[in-house]
Amino acid sequence: MSTEFQAELQTAVERRRNFAIISHPDAGKTTLTEKLLLYGGAIHQAGAVKARRAQRHATSDWMEMEQQRGISITSTVLQFAYQDCQINLLDTPGHQDFSEDTYRTLAAADNAVMLIDAAKGLEPQTRKLFEVCRMRGLPIFTFVNKLDRPGREPLELLDEIEQELGLQTYAVNWPIGMGDRFKGVFDRRSRQVHLFERSAHGQREAIDTVVELGDSRIEELLEQELFYQFKDDLELLEGLGPELDLELVHQGKMTPVFFGSAMTNFGVELFLNAFLDYALKPGSHASSQGEISPTYPEFSGFVFKLQANMDPKHRDRVAFIRICSGKFEKDMTVNHARTGKIVRLSRPQKLFAQDREVIDEAYPGDVIGLNNPGVFAIGDTIYVGQKLEYEGIPYFSPELFAYLRNPNPSKFKQFRKGVSELQEEGAVQIMYSADESKRDPILAAVGQLQFEVVQFRLQNEYGVETQLDLLPYSVARWVEDGWEALEKVGRLFNTVTVKDGWNRPVLLFRNEWNLNQMQADHPELKLNAIAPVVSGREPVSL
Repeated sequence: MSTEFQAELQTAVERRRNFAIISHPDAGKTTLTEKLLLYGGAIHQAGAVKARRAQRHATSDWMEMEQQRGISITSTVLQFAYQDCQINLLDTPGHQDFSEDTYRTLAAADNAVMLIDAAKGLEPQTRKLFEVCRMRGLPIFTFVNKLDRPGREPLELLDEIEQELGLQTYAVNWPIGMGDRFKGVFDRRSRQVHLFERSAHGQREAIDTVVELGDSRIEELLEQELFYQFKDDLELLEGLGPELDLELVHQGKMTPVFFGSAMTNFGVELFLNAFLDYALKPGSHASSQGEISPTYPEFSGFVFKLQANMDPKHRDRVAFIRICSGKFEKDMTVNHARTGKIVRLSRPQKLFAQDREVIDEAYPGDVIGLNNPGVFAIGDTIYVGQKLEYEGIPYFSPELFAYLRNPNPSKFKQFRKGVSELQEEGAVQIMYSADESKRDPILAAVGQLQFEVVQFRLQNEYGVETQLDLLPYSVARWVEDGWEALEKVGRLFNTVTVKDGWNRPVLLFRNEWNLNQMQADHPELKLNAIAPVVSGREPVSL
């Protein structure tokens, strides 16, 4: 490999930052995403999600149902340049019913930003997603949002993160006031106070007045009580708080904390600047050939998400690929690890929610969209040169099950196509009865909203109306050694056997009690709460 190419790769990797935002629904994730794009110059006016008719819709929410409900259901990828860095922002669903999609997206992220509502603190969904980040060893940056509304004391919030998540905290900036009296933040990096003016719904970049910490004007600009409160807080922070340790941050053991308000743009730019300095650059990935460095000269990457019908006019299917090593070039041919086929990567796209532009090249840390004519499955590795496979992406145990019925026989073809494309995409898990006479697919979901989305999309994208018949099960377990192991055991009680989309046996139970009882009766039967991966190596962390 020429030293010139080595230098090009090295420079590209140094410039890239890649992250996903995790939060509880309503913490303001889509709003923060919009504001980051605003500072990145990718959009000139940010749109709020709770859209009044006259307001713009948020760029990252493209499905009609998301815009109606003001929630994020699908994950999208947004790429923008900021201060000579190329930022890949992986937008994850905010709704807990889509934690599986979030898990897949986090497989492609190098960093996570945990967004917390200042009034509510840590919420159940944030905790659940935090566990996924911990499983993946991701560095976590915390943004405490909505300081322009009444909220909890900042020190109390830091304490909650430390106690509940076992994460050390380091406040990179500190708020002055809260709610109606929120006046700005003190940036500990530059030792400057940023006093903000409110802009109309934060649609444009916030204007701030910067004052050095020792400047006598601070006392004139702040009410006396606020000023003294700020001084006391700062003394406490600097006297008792830990130093920032980037090594601990990169190991996911310490979280840098930022305070602000995405809706009014307070503190968003300060967060972005510090994040570029502190975040992990694209790193090595575990593969069947050992750790693969991003500067390894041969191209490789893995599929972490599939999406059908992003552009309803073209009935397209897009595979999202995280590039792990080497350089991607348009029209290159690569090896497909699972099938052994050679695939030509034509029409690669840079993604920006629903907008695309064709790209000629991309580097490690980037995410590209490829047209998927049914070639790719989630977790697939593509590579050039020596064969390698990255860790696959598992499915978790669903908790809701229902037969999906198509009452209109003339729509059978569309029904079958819709079900198979949504299954391929991972929008929902699809299982089938082991009894051959029952042909209706069984939808298996983590949350109720997944059912609604599948029915909505079958109707909207494939023109098929469907009915659901709920089943009385809440626990699924994959049989580790397959059908053979099941046959050895003989008849089982209080469980039903179904098969997943890859024809592997899955046992469904009404509750944990039935599961425990069966395991006590048949200790030799090995069961898993997580599906074995279809392609790629089994992840070690699970």
